[in-house]
Amino acid sequence: MAHPVDLKQDQERIFAEPFASLQKTDPEFFERFCHFAFHEVLYQSDLDAHSRLMAILATLLGSQSLDAFRDYLPVARKFGVTPVEIKEIVYQAVAYLGMGRVYPFLCVVNERLIVDDTPLPLENLSTTTWQTRLEAGNQAQVDIFGEDMRGFQNRGPEESRHINRWLAENCFGDYYTRKGLDYKQREMITFCFLLAQGGCESQLVSHAVANLRIGNDKRFLIKVVSQCLPYIGYPRSLNAIRCIYEAADKVEEKDFKKDASLPSEESFSKST
Repeated sequence: MAHPVDLKQDQERIFAEPFASLQKTDPEFFERFCHFAFHEVLYQSDLDAHSRLMAILATLLGSQSLDAFRDYLPVARKFGVTPVEIKEIVYQAVAYLGMGRVYPFLCVVNERLIVDDTPLPLENLSTTTWQTRLEAGNQAQVDIFGEDMRGFQNRGPEESRHINRWLAENCFGDYYTRKGLDYKQREMITFCFLLAQGGCESQLVSHAVANLRIGNDKRFLIKVVSQCLPYIGYPRSLNAIRCIYEAADKVEEKDFKKDASLPSEESFSKST
């Protein structure tokens, strides 16, 4: 897809395009909203447009904002978010939102890619087999949450231990091990899925800790929340900020080398 020559100069207009119809029907509101969302918020931080659009797409998924998500797909493409990256965001959302909520978004993505003449299906990016997904998924848990997660699938009460196994082989083995996104990007979008849903604050703290642990620092996470605020409102955004500070306090209080269990086994079982 050809990109505009000067995206930086035009980005306020490009970001406002999904809401352009309101300019005729609700001009006063449109002017205020666009000035806030696409001027004040847009220039509040130096978060790159690529990360910003990935976070917005994940947030719109988490908040079930299908119409806005559909309209933001061409915006994301203009700023270099690839079909592979878009698909990986949607695929990973299934583990955190469920197929019932993600299915309409996957259909919208496929419709958009067909319009863009993108050949489907895309290339196979799985790195695991049915035989290796459990071990690889548990290794991903260890990479992200710490050594204490090794063998997590074998712990917990017998009657619910199968859920721990599913977390390792399905959530992490089927999704986090895929090519297309790295761990930092995957934890960022997971953070966005959770903050946009609301009511997932304990999981949000755990994944904020995971983000901090793998290099998405506190300032970065606050930038992500700030850029997503116009799409989800103040209450969920402020809850997310509180969770970031709580996670940062946990990180500051503990030495990861001595206590790689951040989040703890109990909190992790609630974290996905």
